[in-house]
Amino acid sequence: MFGRWCFLDLDKDSVDDGCYNLILSRGKSGSLKMVEAIKSPPAKKSRRERNRERMLSATCSNMDERIWKEFPEDLFEAVVARLPVATVLRFRSVCRKWNSLLASHSFSQRCAEVPQAYPWFYTITHENVNSGAMYDPSSEKWHHPTIPSLSLAMKMIILPVASAGGLVCFLDIGHRNFYVCNPLTQSFRELPARSVRVWSRVAVGMTLNGNSTSGGYKILWLGCNGDHEVYDSLSNSWTRPGSMPSSIKLPLVLNFRSQAVSVDGKLYFMRANPDGVVSYDMSSGVWKQYAIPPPPHLTDHTLAESGGRIMLVGLLTKNAATCVCIWELQKMTLLWKEVDRMPNIWCLEFYGKHVRMTCLGNKGLLMLSLRSRQMNRLVTYNVSSGDWQRVPGCMLPRGRKRQWIACGTAFHPSLTALA
Repeated sequence: MFGRWCFLDLDKDSVDDGCYNLILSRGKSGSLKMVEAIKSPPAKKSRRERNRERMLSATCSNMDERIWKEFPEDLFEAVVARLPVATVLRFRSVCRKWNSLLASHSFSQRCAEVPQAYPWFYTITHENVNSGAMYDPSSEKWHHPTIPSLSLAMKMIILPVASAGGLVCFLDIGHRNFYVCNPLTQSFRELPARSVRVWSRVAVGMTLNGNSTSGGYKILWLGCNGDHEVYDSLSNSWTRPGSMPSSIKLPLVLNFRSQAVSVDGKLYFMRANPDGVVSYDMSSGVWKQYAIPPPPHLTDHTLAESGGRIMLVGLLTKNAATCVCIWELQKMTLLWKEVDRMPNIWCLEFYGKHVRMTCLGNKGLLMLSLRSRQMNRLVTYNVSSGDWQRVPGCMLPRGRKRQWIACGTAFHPSLTALA
């Protein structure tokens, strides 16, 4: 004997019509037994789904145009100025008004009120010397900017040599032409030709005239024979302030592996023979020399700066052991005092290897490139907190091969700095 099946149509309100799903099944005794199917309760939603629905509901109810059109413009600018830089760059594409906001004077003032975050790093790789790669330590991500004006200049290889106020200074590999650029906004300037034709290698430093680029900036180049010039962005010209004082021994054996550091309007360059530091006051034009013996067994050392303190970072090698060490200059004694070193577990990787180090940024947060034939490592060191962090490998957007970093400089990201 066969029974008749009646199914509930889930696409209709059949339950409300009093129709139930009846399942007829045959019992052991041969009689029919009718079973009423009970409607199953709705599946319980996860906490994440419930929170998402509540947030969506709250967002929709709070996006009333009548509320937001009265939102104060100055408060809006203050909020945007405190967003992460990468977020603001995406925010520019929303509408023309939001894009033009970044060029307004009031927004520049708001940005000046926000404490500087971690610096970013502008680097050049061995495999792609005609374009740069930027690293954001806050998000731990690499960015690959396309700067049309800089790409035209890169018919000859140009290298980042200094930075100030969100701007990066570039010098071509022939040491002939200087360029200044904001890597985030593509604001670009090619500097006029120098009055002194020095084609040998030069050291470069950069400072602001005030607290931001609106007050202008200055760039100093220094040659081994003492020749030097200062560029002022306000006059867009190079000037030769004078000759090097006789108290400073020439020729200068400059440490070109070490970028200059800027503290309170003064630039500091590392030199050898005699070992020490040479400083130049960008306001008064005064040169000074400090004899400071380096720590023993030191190689690949470079100057750094953090909160007005002059630091030294380098490789300490003894026998087969190598370690990265950090020193601070003691102003009273003019001696280097060790304040930190890389964790021992990391240094074990260098044991027995010929390791070379390049400092890619020396402004509070240091980026160090450590390499040998068998190894290529990037790490950052926070001078204030003493934290060491590994940096993810730099790869092109559609590539899988890890790029080797050749050189670089640190810069504080700014959406309002104009070259």
